[in-house]
Amino acid sequence: MHNIVCIKQVPDSAQIRVHPVTNTIMRQGVPTIINPYDLFALEAALGLRDRFGGEITVLTMGPPSAEESLRKALTYGADRAVLLTDRCFAGSDTLATTYALATAIRKIGKEYGPANLIFTGKQTIDGDTAQVGPGIAKRLGVGQLTYVAKVRSVDVANETIEAERRSEGGVQVLHTRSPCLITMLEATNQIRRGAMADALRAARAKIVKWSAQDAGVEDMSKCGLKGSPTVVKRVFAPPARAERAALVESAEQPAQALIDAIFLNQPKLETDLATLARDARSGLSGQC
Repeated sequence: MHNIVCIKQVPDSAQIRVHPVTNTIMRQGVPTIINPYDLFALEAALGLRDRFGGEITVLTMGPPSAEESLRKALTYGADRAVLLTDRCFAGSDTLATTYALATAIRKIGKEYGPANLIFTGKQTIDGDTAQVGPGIAKRLGVGQLTYVAKVRSVDVANETIEAERRSEGGVQVLHTRSPCLITMLEATNQIRRGAMADALRAARAKIVKWSAQDAGVEDMSKCGLKGSPTVVKRVFAPPARAERAALVESAEQPAQALIDAIFLNQPKLETDLATLARDARSGLSGQC
């Protein structure tokens, strides 16, 4: 069983700065980490390898410094790491990123064997679009399971998978065939502590580095800024709220009086709650 995990090296969100002219994230001098959501994806892949055996390839696209994050992934137990790095990838939005990653995944399949499952985190903390995972699946022509909380079972022989997906209405149990792409939800597992043997292996491991040509990119106009139709016009922090919180709690007042006071100050809240309750009742009656 061969699984591919796509990770991204991102700036530590606690120390992010935005360029005042280009409105892009300034990465110079900012500590980097593996995107936290991708660690849930990596642990899910490691758990399946524990059960079914096989190999895990970790893939990222980024500058040469992203090698540090790949080595970190190797310390957790991944078998190999591939770094897709080329100046032509600079400035890629999600459309250009998915084109490059999908091309690299096809190359990985030829070099190391086809992937049974492709894992990503549900989103990244520097972009928050949640578009890359589904975009890769679309370009590869494989099924996708998004916001997965748990991989229930995998039938390697019959190439089927069953997973739990969280939605606003509850938990969905989905069945599909592999290969497919899975985006893992946060807080679904906890990344393991890497073994000492894996840490020593990661320190001396050779990171596979591919340029656009090495990965087999055929249309350079779909890469980097040329292939990125997204334009960031402005990045700004939300303005501070002028209103102060009002204290409505009182030991002398009954609960209903407190609720009435809240609805008096927030008249729209009562309407919204009534709408939610009506929709919930309609959903329950529709399932009977």
